[in-house]
Amino acid sequence: MFAHASASFLRQTARRATTTAPSNLTTRYFHLSPAALEKLNVQGLADRVNLEGQNVLMRVDLNVPLSKGDDVTVTDDTRLRAIVPTAKFLLDKGANVILCSHFGRPKGEIIETGKNGRLNPVVGPLKELLGVDVKKVNDCIGEEVESVAKSLTKGEVLLLENTRFYKGETKNDAELAAGLGKLADYFVMDAFGTAHRAHSSTAGVAEHMKMSAAGFLLDKELKYLKGAVDEPNRPLCAIIGGAKVSTKLPVIESLLEKCDVILLGGGMIFTFYKAMGYDIGASMLEEEYVELAGKLMKQAEEKGVKLILPPDVVLADKFAEDANTAVAKASEISGDWMGLDVGPETLELFKEEIGKCNTIVFNGPMGVFEMKPFATGTITVAELMAEATERGATTIVGGGDSVAAVNQAGLGDKVSHISTGGGASLELLEGKELPGVAALSEA
Repeated sequence: MFAHASASFLRQTARRATTTAPSNLTTRYFHLSPAALEKLNVQGLADRVNLEGQNVLMRVDLNVPLSKGDDVTVTDDTRLRAIVPTAKFLLDKGANVILCSHFGRPKGEIIETGKNGRLNPVVGPLKELLGVDVKKVNDCIGEEVESVAKSLTKGEVLLLENTRFYKGETKNDAELAAGLGKLADYFVMDAFGTAHRAHSSTAGVAEHMKMSAAGFLLDKELKYLKGAVDEPNRPLCAIIGGAKVSTKLPVIESLLEKCDVILLGGGMIFTFYKAMGYDIGASMLEEEYVELAGKLMKQAEEKGVKLILPPDVVLADKFAEDANTAVAKASEISGDWMGLDVGPETLELFKEEIGKCNTIVFNGPMGVFEMKPFATGTITVAELMAEATERGATTIVGGGDSVAAVNQAGLGDKVSHISTGGGASLELLEGKELPGVAALSEA
């Protein structure tokens, strides 16, 4: 929401960016960074080990939405479909696949139904998707579960119960990790969305396995997110949005070391405006981050990175879909009006910048896209991503609301990669090591 930094600041950053951005890049591909290739993947595991008849514990993300009407019917099977390539690969190798996932946030309680309950609702859909029977047990560790796991013969699927029925799961409890480790000799991590958590079923369990590998889904995430950011086909552009500046400042700071251009949007922009001395009316503000926002703008200038704040915003007189709206320069916000989307001048500027770049990462909406009057910015950026993909750029949508927006625009298949992890995507872009990846065997 949003405005250019001061005119002199932008003139300087544009001038610096012109001198630092490579001008002779014509090949449109990215190089996989060494970091993206150093961990064993499931193909490598199959090359090293005869998996026929072996039990493989596969950590997946089965957190699907359930119908509010019956708390049983799966209303979106995207996450279920995402596990199919790795699971079928293992089954084709003759392995027994033991699926392991949390479901919601039961916080150590056993809840029978609903979004924090048992995993029973996914059994039927998984049977259809995998084309085999799916056995389910009502626990994830213990003698009964171990007995069922030992009875598996070849090419069978066993679904364990919600791992978060145990409080120790989110604390990387050693006993829970050891209990899971008794069920199989090999571990495949394919839940990117939880790879940034050091939990018993994502990290601790790997210590009890002969070998641990990344599934196809996780492997693809690492190759795109780390590969495209660490070794991009330049110029590299990051489009960062979202409501809270507090969650995005570390990402922006890290991207200043990697990007040629950073385009900012979303409610967090008003904290930057405040740092520039602008009146922001009734717009969202995180006062405690104003000073840091100012420092980041200065860092961008020093590094020769174009950090671009939107020059105009869509204002509303209340936070509602039926609000009165107006477009204003970022420097002319006043009164009780609040910025809820980027303006048309901003979108023209973003189109120009995105058009110059060969690798583009998009994380976070440009406005309150859930409300139609304030969805234009986010949808337009999604369309610009699709156009960039068509001309040969590598385009990555990094988790969370930005994924929902791209899918809402019907453009999910028009970008190079859509990340399945919100927090995990951010932490990878920040350059942090993900516990669920660090625990895997070396390639």
